[in-house]
Amino acid sequence: MDQSRTLQAIVQEAHARSRPLAIRGGGSKAFYGRRTPECDRLDLSGHQGITDYEPNELFITLRAGTPLQTLEAQLAEAGQMLPFEPPHFGPAATIGGTLACGLSGPRRPYAGSARDTVLGMRILNGQGEILRFGGQVMKNVAGYDVSRLMVGALGTLGVLLEVSLKVLPRPVCTLSLLQESDPATAIQRMNLWAGQPLPLSATTFDGEHLYIRLSGTEGTLQAARSRIGGDALAEADADAFWASLREQHHVFFQGDAPLWRLALPPATPPLPLAGQTMIEWGGGQRWLRGQRDAVMLQQLAAQYGGHATMFRGGARAAEVFQPLAPTMLAVQQRLKAAFDPRAILNPGRLYATL
Repeated sequence: MDQSRTLQAIVQEAHARSRPLAIRGGGSKAFYGRRTPECDRLDLSGHQGITDYEPNELFITLRAGTPLQTLEAQLAEAGQMLPFEPPHFGPAATIGGTLACGLSGPRRPYAGSARDTVLGMRILNGQGEILRFGGQVMKNVAGYDVSRLMVGALGTLGVLLEVSLKVLPRPVCTLSLLQESDPATAIQRMNLWAGQPLPLSATTFDGEHLYIRLSGTEGTLQAARSRIGGDALAEADADAFWASLREQHHVFFQGDAPLWRLALPPATPPLPLAGQTMIEWGGGQRWLRGQRDAVMLQQLAAQYGGHATMFRGGARAAEVFQPLAPTMLAVQQRLKAAFDPRAILNPGRLYATL
């Protein structure tokens, strides 16, 4: 029997019995989101395989349990890549888990997010119905884009079975530059460069040094370097740095203290917070370590038009994402009721009331 049908039968039975299911792929991102009560596991790790790949058309379709390593190796053979440079957080990472968590890497502000990459999906809703949304080319995505709604929903709206993604050619050359800076100057520079025709593909400030990655042709990189300035990093050192940032192996991310992520407008000035801050995405993503007052952080982020998430560690049974406004919570609850009326799919993983 096709594995999609096997998964469908499991969900249909769970729906009939109102029995909750914990959706699981490779388990590499099990740390993310709320910790919910133990329940039966719906294992998607065996639901693998690339079903359609057209390098000339810049799209790929594959089952959600396919390992990220397998996908990226296939794309690399054709000189292509996923635009959003997804973090793995472990060798068993799958494309389904990556999209369900909505996580993107250092290239995100310059090439688009995980959500921007999705062209279409086939999912299982909470009643065990197989639904298809979108297509394999951008022109097929019209009206209310349900497939992208699934990105970042942590499996609470549906089980991802198959996804179609936009891919891009790998850059011909990459150059990483290093500058000494203070936080305010680093934010100012990153925002200034973002408004100029520069081949930026990543920027990060670690508290003392500003790292800039450029991707393109040799000529465009050298022209950009002459405008930006800074010392060039050796290719191996640069690759190791960006990988350590993407996979959170960098020394900043080490330790057991809670890790907080603040998503803010890029031009937001340095926040009045104690401790080191790692700044990514041209100023739009900021990381903090340590025990923090969640309400204070969330209020501070909201003051600047952003939100705060307890990304790792801490009390995972409590809410870890920024509380939703009542009207937005009502919308989310209606969506949950429409896709999963008996709330059996990853109940409470995103918010306690979902």
